[in-house]
Amino acid sequence: MTLPTPGQNDARAINVSIRVITFDLDNTLWDVEPALLRAEEAQQNWLKEHRPGAVETLDHEALFEFKKSVWKRHPELLHHVSQMRIQTLYELLIAANYDEADARSGAEQAFDIFLQERRKVVLYDEALGVLEQLAKNYTLGALTNGNADIYKTDAGEYFDFAFLAEDIGASKPHPDMFHAALKHTGVKAGNIVHVGDDPEHDVRGAQEIGMHTVWVNGRRKAWPGGQPADREIESLHELPAVIDSLRTQT
Repeated sequence: MTLPTPGQNDARAINVSIRVITFDLDNTLWDVEPALLRAEEAQQNWLKEHRPGAVETLDHEALFEFKKSVWKRHPELLHHVSQMRIQTLYELLIAANYDEADARSGAEQAFDIFLQERRKVVLYDEALGVLEQLAKNYTLGALTNGNADIYKTDAGEYFDFAFLAEDIGASKPHPDMFHAALKHTGVKAGNIVHVGDDPEHDVRGAQEIGMHTVWVNGRRKAWPGGQPADREIESLHELPAVIDSLRTQT
């Protein structure tokens, strides 16, 4: 793979080191809550219609307790959010006295309904313009703990690679997620800037293997402590300028 040279059309760029920018997705490029709420509602409606009795008797608190019990029984699925959801749906249906075949097929179909809606995210207004600008000079990648698919969005054309935690078998801040980007691009950690909204998963995780970091703090939270990100922004509009400041710093 051939990586573009940042600043190749900018005579001011000297000793360029930043070559790759990796992005978290949920709450970095879009607000994930509306999509999750729609997805949960669509899943519940499908279950009520096609597998009656599976969820009607459980209120929000009871359903959450049921989910936690599944998480405890299946720690091997901790980094596999899709499989964990399917397992939870399957056990809900078994608990509602559906047989193995109906429980398995119901879990898979309900999950498909959930995933279709979950991936209908709405990018932040400025996201496409910023990504288009950055993609001209940098290789862009996605690193997500969720099951969003960047290639199912309008931003997909600007991304050269994407890794999900369930593909890697480890979630950020585990170094395996970041090492996957290093291996794929063939660059050193110091050649990458990771951009994300989570101080622990994104900032600390990337820092620990030597990447530059940008904290997207759109909700204007106080920094929780520990080594701060190299740069902090409130809007993606600011990102090209801070990337430029990182690559030209001495």
